[in-house]
Amino acid sequence: MRPLIAGNWKMNGLSADAPEIEALISAFDGAMPEKIDVLICPPATLLGGLAAAYEDEGVQFGGQDCHSAPSGAHTGEVSAEMLADAGAAFVIVGHSERRSDNGETDAIVRAKAEAALRAGLAPIICVGETEAERDAGRAEAVVAGQLEGSLPRTDGDEIVIAYEPVWAIGTGRTPTLDDIADMHAAIRKIVGDRRRILYGGSVKPGNAAEILRLDDVDGALVGGASLKAADFAAIIRAL
Repeated sequence: MRPLIAGNWKMNGLSADAPEIEALISAFDGAMPEKIDVLICPPATLLGGLAAAYEDEGVQFGGQDCHSAPSGAHTGEVSAEMLADAGAAFVIVGHSERRSDNGETDAIVRAKAEAALRAGLAPIICVGETEAERDAGRAEAVVAGQLEGSLPRTDGDEIVIAYEPVWAIGTGRTPTLDDIADMHAAIRKIVGDRRRILYGGSVKPGNAAEILRLDDVDGALVGGASLKAADFAAIIRAL
């Protein structure tokens, strides 16, 4: 399984931050590792410019969300086709912050994932339990339910799954290695051997190597640590 390290910049990044991409490439002497897919999902305002500037540098770009419709009267929304037109190869859908802040259901996430496939993008479908759900012993059942409701009805192996325990996102806390391995094994039984499963949730240089060596962990979805080239490069090197 070809590893994927994806950086989600969230609502961070201005034109002045674009040199971080240059610094990331420079950290690898101008040639990104050939055996690893490196992806950055900047805010939509930067996507087109970055994708055009670095299209031949071994870094791929993606969107952080998309609408399920290809076009229409949806003020402020961005379609998957627009992302593809701007140079995106991937799009994140169903991130826990979208599910909680915007009330996105599994059905909405599935529609967005289907839209991504329609536009030729690889969807990164996010799933993960809350702390209360884990404490209640329901973590695997919750994630299985999210997968059942969010996965498009297709065998496409371009679909990526990102497991992000909600309570670990941006908190500096991570599950135990056994917890991560168990959840990824459970997800693997559902999605099969041809789809990549990423771990996300406070991934940083100090813990990346031990997480990325676990079975069924095919890469990482990185939040805050992807904003600084030195930190993101260290996570890539951990592979």
